[in-house]
Amino acid sequence: MSNKPAIAYWMISLPVLLETGVGAEWDLARIKYTRDIFETIHFPLYFLTILGIAKVLAVLALLAPRLPRLKEWAYAGVFFVYAGATAAHLAVRDDAGIVMPLVFAALTLVSWGLRPPSRRDPAPLRLRPSVRPTRAPSPLK
Repeated sequence: MSNKPAIAYWMISLPVLLETGVGAEWDLARIKYTRDIFETIHFPLYFLTILGIAKVLAVLALLAPRLPRLKEWAYAGVFFVYAGATAAHLAVRDDAGIVMPLVFAALTLVSWGLRPPSRRDPAPLRLRPSVRPTRAPSPLK
């Protein structure tokens, strides 16, 4: 069996995990770079703490063995962080600021799509709940 799918998964996932992990550290430390970005996009600085904690939890969930349902939530969270950053930069017309969050949002989606079966939820949530038809009692009986 070829290791190519696993190699592709980790080649795409490692940059996302590293960026998210380093971003969490920078957010929690409130370094000047992140403070400057937050001033540019007009976000309150306390949001750095919320994002930092969420990113740490997401990285831990994505690296942990098993826990496929939790990984789904983590992927969604990481995607929303990067998609939200893209939208925030667009909202303030900071065109230069949209490139990297957009790239990482795309890489997150690719990582999610390439994840091996062992990292997938074996029983994903259904889009619509199954509804069993009920029989009305026959009025003739």
